[in-house]
Amino acid sequence: MISQKMYELGTKKSTIRTIFEFGRKRAAEVGEENVFDFSLGNPNVPTPEYVRDAAVDILLHVEPSAVNGYTVAPGNPQVREAIAKSINDRFGTHFAGKNLFMTCGAAAAITISFKALAEPGDEFMVVAPFFPEYQCFVESVGAKLVVVPAQTEDFQINFDAFEACLTPHTKGVIVNSPNNPSGAIYSEETIERLADLLRRKEEEYGHSIFIIADEPYREIAYEGYTVPYVPNYYKDTLVCYSYSKSFSLPGERIGYIVVPDEVADFGKVYGAIAGAARVLTHVNAPSLWQLVVGRCAGKPSDISTYVKNGQLLYNGLIEAGFTCVKPQGAFYLFPKALEEDDYAFCERAKQFDLLLVPGTDFGCPGYFRAAYCIKTETIERSLPKFKELAASYQK
Repeated sequence: MISQKMYELGTKKSTIRTIFEFGRKRAAEVGEENVFDFSLGNPNVPTPEYVRDAAVDILLHVEPSAVNGYTVAPGNPQVREAIAKSINDRFGTHFAGKNLFMTCGAAAAITISFKALAEPGDEFMVVAPFFPEYQCFVESVGAKLVVVPAQTEDFQINFDAFEACLTPHTKGVIVNSPNNPSGAIYSEETIERLADLLRRKEEEYGHSIFIIADEPYREIAYEGYTVPYVPNYYKDTLVCYSYSKSFSLPGERIGYIVVPDEVADFGKVYGAIAGAARVLTHVNAPSLWQLVVGRCAGKPSDISTYVKNGQLLYNGLIEAGFTCVKPQGAFYLFPKALEEDDYAFCERAKQFDLLLVPGTDFGCPGYFRAAYCIKTETIERSLPKFKELAASYQK
């Protein structure tokens, strides 16, 4: 009568959402200020004034049909040209509007890319820890997600493990940097080594292997760290970008796919992306927000709150006795749990009203994720609770 798979996806909430909803109920019982919810990666930095000003000006002064009407499927041509120029200015590329396809955020961009590339029997690889929704995105297009074990000392790629997972069925590799959940940024050395390996395997297997660069956190990179722009290192790259984090617009669902001229058979790949968007019913990205990001593309993001919060939480956890790789970007910490069973650890943390996400959900058992895109004072008040949690393991 119905698709059992779709029913399971629709009725089984993600662990992150389940924890968040538990937090809302708990807050009603003990007060919002007494619950320390680190579950959800929802930006708490206000949307920049220049974004709000652009939206208001467009609503007041631009022809309503241009603001509220359909655009062509790939997106407003002027907007795509403006974004392409901003990318070129930053990364020394040579994109034009024809290289961009506007989407309803990064989730749509990634799923469209999988749909465009996937053929029967194909596999997409991801290095743990990884955003758990990749699993259903890949499976929804009939492909298989292959998980490479984590290199937990620095969360770069373990290339021995990575190469062992490559097969002639490998169609693509997901690169998420800065990474959710580890906060790690893949170094230039890592990207160069990855590109060299994939070029060799393309030649060996006789077909293209694509990098799908998932980049919603690109702008949230901390001092001293640079996020390599993957198309400058590897030609068969699709870049999936979202303004959800950089402009604090997660609910507006606006992003894009970059398809460089250099990808194997550019015309067919871009055409397949257009076809995938069509069958997935993405008629066009929101018209208003296309215009807004077209005006604001390339403007700086204020990440000072995330810098402050990350340092505060990291230092507090280290002082409490936790082990953690210091984040280089994004707004997550991924410390080691204080017992092997990370689910049991996160359940114990609830006794102290600390809401944390088990690392197993990210393909990395024995760890937990803490999203620090929350109020600074909430983090400050949580630190004694982390100390109490750690002390409970010493009794």
